[in-house]
Amino acid sequence: MDWYSIVKLLHIVSATLWVGGGFTLMVLATLADRAGNIQGTLQAMRATGELGNRFFAPMSMLTLAFGLTMCGFWVGFSELWILIGLAGYAATFCIGMFVFKPTADRMAAMIARDGVTPAALAHGQRILRAARFDYAVMLVIIADMVLKPTLHDFAVLAGMVLILAGGGALALGRSRRMVPSAA
Repeated sequence: MDWYSIVKLLHIVSATLWVGGGFTLMVLATLADRAGNIQGTLQAMRATGELGNRFFAPMSMLTLAFGLTMCGFWVGFSELWILIGLAGYAATFCIGMFVFKPTADRMAAMIARDGVTPAALAHGQRILRAARFDYAVMLVIIADMVLKPTLHDFAVLAGMVLILAGGGALALGRSRRMVPSAA
């Protein structure tokens, strides 16, 4: 076994934990939201907030570090698929830092101060909508890493654009409105 294979394995494991864990929480929150289960939705969002800095951020950083290591030592940085992957990582990093984290922090503060209110739940809806686009970006990154498109792979690149457009449409679409039940 060579060093490239070890670094590639670590890259894939960290990416799987990062993307898979977050996707699972997003699915749980979406299913709870659709069922009108406010507590289930909040629990999934709370778990996402708690795991964000402790788990998802470190896994995303390890994914980037191992990917950059592979590029720096073996692959290079000039291939289109590398550039698409880095752009996708930058996009999902920005969504996490500038949408998920501050919105989740505001929602948690509102719930701690006022309980579960429609305003706090609206923040939760924003998180779910942003997650739809974020995971479209991650799907593109995964497809990109596996298919390694060049400029001549028009169908693959067009498919990636359609996935991003679909994720954008889902993010901009209307969500089920969570309304707190009278206790």
